[in-house]
Amino acid sequence: MVKFVGRETELQNLHEMLQENNQVVIAAIAGMVGLGKTELALQYAIAHRENYKGGICWLLAKAGDVGIQIVQFARTHLDLNPPQYLDGDLLSQVKYCWQHWHEGNVLVVVDDLNDYSKVETYLLPQLPRFKVLITTRLQLDFPQSFTLNVLGESSAVEVLQAWVGEKVTQESAAAKKLSERLGYLPLALNLVGRYIKKRRISLAEMVQRLDAKGKALSHQALALDEKDRTCTLNVKRGVITAFELSWEELSNDAKELGVLLSLFALAPIPWLLVENVETGKDAEQLEDSRVELESLHLLQGEDSYQLHQLIREFFQLKQAEFNQVEEFKRSLCRVMVAIAKEIPDYPTFKQVTAVSQAIPHLAEVAKNLTQYLSNDDLLCSFVGNALFYDGQGLYDQALPWYKQCVEVTQKRLGEEHLDFASSLNNLGCLYRSQGKYSKAEPLLQQALKLTRCLLGEEHLEVATSLNNLAYLYHCQGKYSEAEPLYLQTLKLRRRLLGEEHLEVATSLNNLAYLYNSQGRYIEAEPLYLQALEIWRRLLGEEHPHIATSLNNLALLYESQGRYSKAEPLFQQALKLRCHLLGEEHSHIAQSLNNLALLYESQGRYSEAETLYQQALTLMRRVLGEEHPDVATSLSNLALLYYYQEQYSESEHLYLQALELWRRLVGEEHPNFALSLNNLAGLYESQGRYSEAEPFYLQAVEIFEQILGINHPHTMKCHENLANLRDRFPPNPE
Repeated sequence: MVKFVGRETELQNLHEMLQENNQVVIAAIAGMVGLGKTELALQYAIAHRENYKGGICWLLAKAGDVGIQIVQFARTHLDLNPPQYLDGDLLSQVKYCWQHWHEGNVLVVVDDLNDYSKVETYLLPQLPRFKVLITTRLQLDFPQSFTLNVLGESSAVEVLQAWVGEKVTQESAAAKKLSERLGYLPLALNLVGRYIKKRRISLAEMVQRLDAKGKALSHQALALDEKDRTCTLNVKRGVITAFELSWEELSNDAKELGVLLSLFALAPIPWLLVENVETGKDAEQLEDSRVELESLHLLQGEDSYQLHQLIREFFQLKQAEFNQVEEFKRSLCRVMVAIAKEIPDYPTFKQVTAVSQAIPHLAEVAKNLTQYLSNDDLLCSFVGNALFYDGQGLYDQALPWYKQCVEVTQKRLGEEHLDFASSLNNLGCLYRSQGKYSKAEPLLQQALKLTRCLLGEEHLEVATSLNNLAYLYHCQGKYSEAEPLYLQTLKLRRRLLGEEHLEVATSLNNLAYLYNSQGRYIEAEPLYLQALEIWRRLLGEEHPHIATSLNNLALLYESQGRYSKAEPLFQQALKLRCHLLGEEHSHIAQSLNNLALLYESQGRYSEAETLYQQALTLMRRVLGEEHPDVATSLSNLALLYYYQEQYSESEHLYLQALELWRRLVGEEHPNFALSLNNLAGLYESQGRYSEAEPFYLQAVEIFEQILGINHPHTMKCHENLANLRDRFPPNPE
C-alpha cells in the first residue's frame, strides 16, 4: 500500500479544528472534484481512530437519505435497537440513535455533500463528544471550514515519488513538469503514478505521452470543462489525459465493465447487482475485469464497489463506443424492477436492510432510465422506491415518488390506463395515511371509476379500489357510505379468491371495525374472530396482522365492558407489536392508548395516566402534531383528567383536540361530535350549564345525522342533554 502523502499539514489542521471546540464541530473540507477530500477524511479517520471510542460513522450523502444511513449504522454496528417501523418522521429515529449512542468520542463523516439542507436536521447531537466532518464541493459558512486546494509543487512531486521512488530524484525536472501537466490534482497524480509504475517508463516519456494524448483530446477536455466550471481547463485536460492512458491499458471486457458501472447511481454498487445484469460474460470474466479496474485505481471497494465521480463521468463519455450499452440499460432496468417487485407493502426490518443498498440504483432508474423500461414495468420503478419509505412509515420520503409516478404514467400511458389508476390509488392511500382526507378522496374516487371502466366489476383490482375508498370513508366518519363498499369488497373477494385468503381476512376485519365504530358489537365479533383465524392459519402467530386483529378484538370487548377478556388481548397485541415493530411505532402508541383506555374504564387511573402520556408523546413524535391519532390521544387523556376532577388540565386538552378535529375532518364527523360531547360534560360538571347545552345540541345533531338515532353515542348524548335540562331547565320562550 502506498503511503498517504502531500496532505500532512491539512491532516494536522483538521484534527485541531475537531478538537478545539467544546461544542459539536462541523469541519467542512470544500473543494473541486479530484482533490482528495474523501481520501483526506479517510486518512484522518484511520490515523485518529483511537480518539473515537464511540465509533466512526461514515455517511455517503449521494447514496441515499442520510437519516436512514444513520439509523442503519446504529443498528448494524452499535447493536442499538432503534425503531424498526417508525410510522412517521424519520427524524425521531435519528434522535433515538444519537440519544442511545455508545459512550466515547464519535466521528461522523458526511462524504460528498451537495445539499446541506437535506442533512442539517439529522446532525443533532449537541454533546462535545460528537464531531462532524463534512466533505463537499460547496462553500459552507462554518467557522471551522477550510478549502482544500490543489497540491503545491513539492507535495505533488511527493505523491509521484510514493509510486515511482528514485525516478523523481533522477528526473526532477520531468517530475515537476509532469505535476504541472496534471494540474497538481491528487486523483490524476495517483493514476499516472500507477501507470508509470506498471509500464516501467521514464517520467520524461510520460510527459510526452500526456502531451500527445492531450492534443488529441482537447475537444473532449473542453466539453468536460463546460460541465464543471469550477475546474480549470488545465486541470481537466490533465485528468482526461490521465484517464485516457489508463483506459488504453484496459482489456475490452474491462472497458465494457467500466461503462456498465457508469449506468449505476453514484453510490456503492453491490456486486451481485452487476452480476445480474445480462452482459454475456460469466462470473469469472466479470471478476477478472473488475480486478483490472481495481489495479489501475479506477474502482474501489469490496462486495460493494464505488466509482469516483470523475471516473464515472469519464466512463459515461465512453458509452457511445459500445453497441451493447442500450441493452445494458434495459437489462439493468429489468434487474432493478425485479428487486422493486420484491418490496412488500409492510417490509420487516430485515427486508428493509436487505434492499437498502439497491435503493439509490432503483432511484437512478426511475430518474434517468425510464425510457428503457417497458410499459408493464414503468410503475414498479416508482412504487418500489415509494414502498421502501412508505412501508417504514416515512411518508414524506415516499410522497415525491408517488407523485412522480402519477405524472410519468399519465404522460406516457395516458389517463385511460390501469397503471394510471393504480398510481392515483397509491397517492390517495398515502394521503389517507397522513390524515389528509380531502386530498385522498378525489384520487381514490377517480381510481375506482377508472378501474371499473377498464376492468368491469368482476376483478380484484376493483375490490382493492373499493376497499381503499371504503376505508377512507370510514376514517372520515361516513359510515353509511363505507358499509356498502366494504360489503361489495368482501363479496367480490370471496367470489374470486375463496374463503381462505389474506384479502378476505382483511375485508372481514375492516367490516368488523366499521360495525364496532357504529356500536354494532354483536355483528362485529364473529367477523373479527373469522379474520383472526384465517390470518393465523395463513401467517402464523408472528405477523403484524395478528397483533392488529388481537387489538381490534380487545377494543370490541372493552366497548362491551368485557374487561377480563379485553386485557390479555391488549397485552398480547402490545407485546407482539413491540417484538415485530420496535418501540417507536405508532401502533405501539395505539396499543398503549388502548390499554390505558381499559384501565381507565376499570378505575385504575394512575396506571392509565402513565400509559396515556406515553402514547401521546409517542404519537406526537412519530406522526407530528397534525394527525387524527394525536387528536384521539389528547381526548383520551383529557377524559382521564376529567374523571380525576382535574378540570383545568382536562379543558386545555379537550380544546386542543376539538380544534384539531375541526382542522382535520371538519365539523360533520363523529369524532368532532364526541369531542363536543366531552367538552360539554366537563362544563356541566363545573356548573357552566349555559356553555354546555349548545355543545350537547350540536353533538346530538351530528351523531343523528352520521350514526343514526340508535347508535350508543347518539343515545348517550341524548341522555347527557336530558340530564342537563333536568338540572338546568331551558328558559321558556
